[in-house]
Amino acid sequence: MSPSSLESVAVATVAYNSSSHLGPFLSSLRAGEDASLTVIVADNGSRDIEQTRQFAQEHDAQLLELGENLGYGGAVNAAVRAMPERIRYVLVSNPDVMIEPGAVTELVRAFERLPEAGAVGPRVLNEDGTVYPSARKLPSLRTGVGHAVFSGIWPSNPWTRSYREDQEGSGRERVVGWLSGSFVMVSREAFDALGGFDEGFFMYFEDVDLGYRLGKHGYKSVYVPSAEVIHTGAHSTTTESARMIQVHHDSAYRYLSKKYAGPVLAPLRWTLRAGLAVRSRYLIAKAQRSR
Repeated sequence: MSPSSLESVAVATVAYNSSSHLGPFLSSLRAGEDASLTVIVADNGSRDIEQTRQFAQEHDAQLLELGENLGYGGAVNAAVRAMPERIRYVLVSNPDVMIEPGAVTELVRAFERLPEAGAVGPRVLNEDGTVYPSARKLPSLRTGVGHAVFSGIWPSNPWTRSYREDQEGSGRERVVGWLSGSFVMVSREAFDALGGFDEGFFMYFEDVDLGYRLGKHGYKSVYVPSAEVIHTGAHSTTTESARMIQVHHDSAYRYLSKKYAGPVLAPLRWTLRAGLAVRSRYLIAKAQRSR
């Protein structure tokens, strides 16, 4: 594949008080790929907007100032709407990612040989070199509840083993249920067919939901470990732990209620809502006690 093939790729990254990460992210992107790659930074009403403007200008990125926090999916959708029509592949990335040289090119190559793919994702490494489980099965009710209830008191339980076994296949290319939204390339055709991310997810589970809906539309999500990136952590949520715990549980309920929809399953959804509310209150209280 020639470097000019990257003209069909545009990068959408979401900034929220992320200027300390944005510069290194854009530098790694420009250094490792064609410098003419289209990049759109969607800013969710950051307090550090001046620094964000500076880094966007320095690295020839388009800055989309949203003026308010639309959430992760809402900001990505806005960035995609601003992309030229010629764009065939949308690369969604957190700004706290360092991109290994050639990773973007490798994902485009994967699309070129996998016509059934709607999304492809790289091997995501933590800063210490360990593999982050960025490619997983879609969570089922049984596995999710079993892992949540027993992981702390019975680490070897079968639900937790099933939840974690995705890490064992980190070295081979394979079809998966969903790919982490921290760094994922999505076919523009598939993204548009789905209407983008579900903006009802303010944060968390929007990538799980995207994988679920891609599968329902006949597209595959493919893990491509020959491409690698390093994710330095969820910096934008660390100062609002109680709020983020609540948002995480709200998103979990939204995803499960969509997956287990219909009037017959209403009692199940009521039970899920009650159980998630109790778990959320417990974790918030635990986080507050540990401060």
